Amino acid sequence: MATFNSSNTLSSTFYLSGIPGYEEFHHWISIPFCLLYLVGIMGNCTILHIIRTDPRLHQPMYYFLAMLSLTDMGMSMPTMISLFRVLWSISREIQFSTCVVQMFFIHTFSFTESSVLLAMAFDRYVAICHPLRYATILTPRLIMKIGIAALLRSACAMIPLLARLAFFPFCHSHILSHSYCLHQDMIRLACADTLFNVIYGLLLVVVLWGMDSLGIFVSYVYILHSILKIASREGRLKALNTCASHICVVLILYVPMMGLSIVHRFAKHSSPLIHIFMAHIYLLVPPVLNPIIYSVKTKQIRQGVLYLLLRTKTGSTMS
Repeated sequence: MATFNSSNTLSSTFYLSGIPGYEEFHHWISIPFCLLYLVGIMGNCTILHIIRTDPRLHQPMYYFLAMLSLTDMGMSMPTMISLFRVLWSISREIQFSTCVVQMFFIHTFSFTESSVLLAMAFDRYVAICHPLRYATILTPRLIMKIGIAALLRSACAMIPLLARLAFFPFCHSHILSHSYCLHQDMIRLACADTLFNVIYGLLLVVVLWGMDSLGIFVSYVYILHSILKIASREGRLKALNTCASHICVVLILYVPMMGLSIVHRFAKHSSPLIHIFMAHIYLLVPPVLNPIIYSVKTKQIRQGVLYLLLRTKTGSTMS
């Protein structure tokens, strides 16, 4: 460990960290992580399969839900291999180029997920405020453009931030504080002026997440205004219920996201366990809970899951 901390060469090798102080329990700690990844992957793949195979779900709301499942997996799966390499004591080493690629996928899909949630809020706005024009406004062509634009916006925004890392010397510690690479974690190891990365990274958070969250808020102001005009109590509750899943998913993404940003910027000297705990919540909780929420709260998805389970059970019984 001393050799890691006192490295004076511009090595391209970095060293990931597990859970400090609990190294002897890493194999046991890996079990709940395995279960979380398994639930997340199976849940999102199930959602995608149901939407793809059921023609009744070929509607804008479910296309956006499919985008959400894809971004969930894109945000969490890049961390899986490096996490288990650390927890299973295979290797803590990660090359700089691999680290940058991992950061690119994590942060790009994180920003993309925020954009997808904004698109889903717009979908709910059109469905409730302009129901007769729903199919003509949210055409498959427009939905495809929204998905591509969300991905390109996030990817292009990350390129300047990560490209500058190639010019930074890392002449001291090469030990990262997580079992995967995050930009805010790496720049603290650089022996150079990182002011651009700090300010640009903060601007990305404020502008991209800020614009998305503002758009979601404005959408729900209009939605609430339209719901209050509905005469019957049952009608108002039904309209609100169509938004419940989306509101839960927004909170599940934004609360850990803001918590992780606050911890990295204003609690740098707090316990490493807090940083690790917040990072894992941020990357693992949305992919695990989002499919569960939509399966429970959305009747069509729930029916699709039950049909898939019954068909699997029937097939195994007949064989």
